Amino acid sequence: MNDPNPVPTPEFREASGSASTKELEAVYDISVTVSAVLGKATMQVSQLLKLGRGAVVELDRRLGEAIDIYVNNRLIARGEVVMVDNTRLGVTMTEIVKSER
Repeated sequence: MNDPNPVPTPEFREASGSASTKELEAVYDISVTVSAVLGKATMQVSQLLKLGRGAVVELDRRLGEAIDIYVNNRLIARGEVVMVDNTRLGVTMTEIVKSER
């Protein structure tokens, strides 16, 4: 989970089928932006400018509710926040969101 650009292992490549793996090999090095959204809030600029250190912005999610996981601004999954080590957070996917394409 520490590698921002993980490369599939040979075992993964073999398990996924050699023909499709060769076709996908060209996309393995493409970078994507992954975002984990805890929640959202809407406020007026005047309210935003009044915020100071220690201010609390109430989000539209409840404690323990799943967070949204986006790849290149497209919702792909929902998940939970997990502790990676003493100083870093991560996200574990609990549900894949089906695309309506």
